[in-house]
Amino acid sequence: MKTFDLISMCFRNLFRRKMRTILTVLGVVIGTCAIIVTISLGLGMTKIQEDALAQMGDLTKIEIYNYGGGGGSGSSEAPVLDDKVLKQISELEGVEVATPLARADWSAMEFWVGEKFRFSGQVVGIYPEAMEKLGYQMKEGSYLTEGTGKKIPIVMGEQAAYNFYNVKKRDGWVYPYPDANGNIPDPYVDVMKDEITLRIGRQDEEKTKLVEYETQVQGVLVADFSKGWETQESIFMSIDDMNRMVAEYKKLNKIKESSNSSKGYENAVVKCSDIKYVESVESYISETLGLQTNSMESIRKPMQKQIQQQSMILGGLGLISLVVAAIGITNTMVMSIYERTREIGIMKVLGCEIPNIRAMFLTEAGIIGLLGGIVGTLVSFGISWVINSWEMIKMALGIMSDGSSGGFGMMGGMMGMGGGGQVSLIPPWLVLVAVLFGILIGLVSGFTPANRAVKISALEAIKHD
Repeated sequence: MKTFDLISMCFRNLFRRKMRTILTVLGVVIGTCAIIVTISLGLGMTKIQEDALAQMGDLTKIEIYNYGGGGGSGSSEAPVLDDKVLKQISELEGVEVATPLARADWSAMEFWVGEKFRFSGQVVGIYPEAMEKLGYQMKEGSYLTEGTGKKIPIVMGEQAAYNFYNVKKRDGWVYPYPDANGNIPDPYVDVMKDEITLRIGRQDEEKTKLVEYETQVQGVLVADFSKGWETQESIFMSIDDMNRMVAEYKKLNKIKESSNSSKGYENAVVKCSDIKYVESVESYISETLGLQTNSMESIRKPMQKQIQQQSMILGGLGLISLVVAAIGITNTMVMSIYERTREIGIMKVLGCEIPNIRAMFLTEAGIIGLLGGIVGTLVSFGISWVINSWEMIKMALGIMSDGSSGGFGMMGGMMGMGGGGQVSLIPPWLVLVAVLFGILIGLVSGFTPANRAVKISALEAIKHD
């Protein structure tokens, strides 16, 4: 029997009893809708959760602290967080970059524009190649590079220019706030044009010894608190240049190395290529290396677990609907066999092969599952649109469901944090899985009736009324 003939015969058989077929398909539609909408709510809540957390900080970033007194493993000796350890971390699977974020002593380095404007802010040492990988965006100029000449390369935070104050005034600050007319005043200096001098030295009652270096401002960063507050008002320089400047400052001031200096850097940051690597990388750093860590994973995991629990409960209800639909398909196919017993006998007498008879009933069951899966998917898109539209309307009216119980209250709270989003999210792969699952339900439900059909005796079937 040709495939086209088989399919056309199956459709004719199904539409003999239109109402029965429609009701059976409806069962699959309800089950498919329940599964798709449940999964879409879980995906939507997860996406809203991640967007909300991303506003609080980079989800793929791990901060490392090494303040002494033992690490995360509870050891009495704090491990050495140096370039060697950072290189070891950077070689872990999923790690995009590992870099120190060293903060220099406020008095160690002075940045001046002429003799009038002095910088008062944090100086941060970093691996130059790490800035782009950490997701820092440039507002102007280019990323930091290693120094190759006499000038020391630096990169400014977006509002670092406002940290230059006039030393000759009592209140020598310009604040980046709008005035009565809504205009934000310009800072004293233009960091991309003015010459900035770095001074290292010692001041005492008798004399002042200063060593001066010329700097080259290579760019200005876009302030992004999710990447770190330092992107707003700090000065970035190569960690090698910073170490050299700090060493020179200590030498001029005859400062002895403290015991903590052997502990390496106090702060570092690790950037993972994907969220899925954060947990394993952080576990290695804290448990194996014994360093103190912090990431958004400690917040994300409990929230994700709660969403998964809610999705499983809703998914269980959807699965019950599919089981009921499968029983309906089985019932339809069994009734069809009883009604077509004589037809089956005639087919056998005329020489129709048993595999073709089995294929016919399985195809009918599969078509029921296919139709139910397609219609269920279309209905799911409509339900998803209604859910998302309703949540948007509630946000616009300012009556978010934060105070309500259950999953929707949690969704409302996260939407408030994340600034909105789709509560129900149906990706293409979910559509494909839903349709294939509908076909699978139909085939599994029709397997037993199909086997029963091929076992009917031809002679007895012909005699059947």
